Amino acid sequence: MPMHVCNGAVLKCMFAVPPGISTLTVLPLNKTMTGNQPAANIMDNKPMVNIMSFGMCMSPTNPAFVSATAAALGTPTPVPCVPATPAPWIAGAPTVLLGNMPALNNTSVLACVLGAPGCITITVPGQFTEQIP
Repeated sequence: MPMHVCNGAVLKCMFAVPPGISTLTVLPLNKTMTGNQPAANIMDNKPMVNIMSFGMCMSPTNPAFVSATAAALGTPTPVPCVPATPAPWIAGAPTVLLGNMPALNNTSVLACVLGAPGCITITVPGQFTEQIP
């Protein structure tokens, strides 16, 4: 069964320069805790509020990466990562609601406009005691 995700969860982007990891920041707006940390829902997707930079980006659909690579005569040139995540996490736990939105579980994925659908995943949920469907 999937784990409930909370503040401090470790995220990974498939287009970030290795290690390509970041930490999820969950504000205590929903007033629900798990593992002594604020619990996340699918709307915890705001760039530079919930989703921090992954370091450097090498997404072939990122215009800045394409431009930097062209300027370097075709040599792949990573650019600073600025997440672009306007859509909520997919799909969460629809039977567990936090703030009237599905709770976030560790099987959920997040699309970055500069990457691909599902390019951001959860590698560590932030706590290991509470499971949700």
